Amino acid sequence: MHGVHPPVRWLDEAASTAALAVAALGIEPGQIANSLVFLLDGEPLLVLTSGGHRVDTQWLGGELGGTIGRASASVVKAATGQTIGGVAPVGHPRALRTVVDEALAEYGTVWAAAGHAHTVYPTSASELVRVTGGVLRAVVPPA
Repeated sequence: MHGVHPPVRWLDEAASTAALAVAALGIEPGQIANSLVFLLDGEPLLVLTSGGHRVDTQWLGGELGGTIGRASASVVKAATGQTIGGVAPVGHPRALRTVVDEALAEYGTVWAAAGHAHTVYPTSASELVRVTGGVLRAVVPPA
């Protein structure tokens, strides 16, 4: 995984949502790095967002200079090689434009999917930026 060899943790129950991952790991919602695939003007965009809030797609699209829409399950599978609920930040058929939610930087350790709904691994916001080639930025407007 891009020079990273994290300790992948297998969960007995699928952690396909932030709430399920929080319950399984005993952590705060903000420590979950949700991998969400959107379409930015028709091109896949991976947003690694804090489980503590939802991406404001209209606002983020404006910040990125385009229009963001949801990607279908088939688009997610084609873009990542993985299914919704277990999309890892890396390991995709080709590099994806990636935004890493700056709210993840509030935590020393965050947890991301490891390519399967039953697997997660510990990482950090800065490591996510490094391994994805993404940018650290807000995904919701300032309060």
